[in-house]
Amino acid sequence: MSKVLFLSIPSHGHMNPTLGLAAELIRQGETITFFSAEEFRATIEEIGAEFKCYKEDLNLFQKKSSGGLAAAFLQPEKFIFDLLEQIKNYKFDYIVYSAAYPYAHVIAQILKIPAVSSFAVFATLQELFPKHNLTEAPLSKGKGPMGMSPEVMEGFKEVRQSLIDQYQVEIAEDMFQLLFNKGDLNIIYTSKYFIPHLENYDDSYIFIGPPVYNKKYTVEFPFEKLEGKKVIYISMGTIFSNHSAELNQLFFKSFADFDGVVVMAAYQVDLSLYEIPDNFIIREYVPQLEILKYTTVAITHSGMNSIGDLLYHKVPFVAIPLGADQFYLANRAQELGATIVLDIKNLTTELLKDAVQKVLTNPDYLKNINKISDSFIQAGGYEKAADEIFKLKKEKGI
Repeated sequence: MSKVLFLSIPSHGHMNPTLGLAAELIRQGETITFFSAEEFRATIEEIGAEFKCYKEDLNLFQKKSSGGLAAAFLQPEKFIFDLLEQIKNYKFDYIVYSAAYPYAHVIAQILKIPAVSSFAVFATLQELFPKHNLTEAPLSKGKGPMGMSPEVMEGFKEVRQSLIDQYQVEIAEDMFQLLFNKGDLNIIYTSKYFIPHLENYDDSYIFIGPPVYNKKYTVEFPFEKLEGKKVIYISMGTIFSNHSAELNQLFFKSFADFDGVVVMAAYQVDLSLYEIPDNFIIREYVPQLEILKYTTVAITHSGMNSIGDLLYHKVPFVAIPLGADQFYLANRAQELGATIVLDIKNLTTELLKDAVQKVLTNPDYLKNINKISDSFIQAGGYEKAADEIFKLKKEKGI
């Protein structure tokens, strides 16, 4: 069988889809070397892959990360040079990468191997940012697209040309394409039914449904407290987990008198700042798929993994997008009649409780959720992804 190089942005939103894909490929006999951050070592080794650690903090989407997105555009050594050094004695047959891993397409070209791209968001750059046009962006004072300064945009031109000269590779002029690296095969974790603009996707894209697989959870949780109870599950993700204290307080105020249990994920949130109601169970990390078996209704930030899990498992939910692609995903679910989207800037206890009540009591929401869930199941999941990868291997003579 084949030897495969996996590169993922080391955040839960990007790791979850690629872990499931890696697990399926290993099940079918592939040998995988998987690069990520140390916090994911145990999970990667549990699925049977060889773990390799990035030497730099490459989680571009955490505010604490050194350099942030600017580093992605101006410091290719963080993403290319060290990795090439670590694998200099390896021979890989193909590469699988997070679409948002900067310079992933360059690495595939340097190694001269076929590439499979894993899109943690289904939208193309044009869909997410319809007004974005880097080539026409004026280099004036202030910020350009995605908050990038004119200096960064100008600096990328030099970086791009340097890499082209050094490695004889192709790199798009638009630096934001570094966050949407295409491959020979591109995996989207949703269904065609959920896609609003199929015309933006060529035949290299496949739609396999949400990244649902048998995850092994090492975290302990008091599930016995959920037995026979109504359960509200609140999860606002990991990237924007340190959302405003006002929002956390609003959750506590809204559901302190809820006749049931409220499970709340609070990743890296200082809970000492709050007086937590007795009916709340709060954990930094929760076993989400297990929690959903007990969940009556959920409140979500609408990240790709969370919204996919909720729709797949037919759980009514209210969406409060906080940033990035979440607005796009939440609005699409609302267009299909599956949820209510609330604006965090104008959120009140009354609005939140009313929305929760509506998605629970109006049968149309669950009916529309069922339609989406059925389309997800029919999409084929990781087995379809593996089948398409093996077709690509055959086409490439691997």
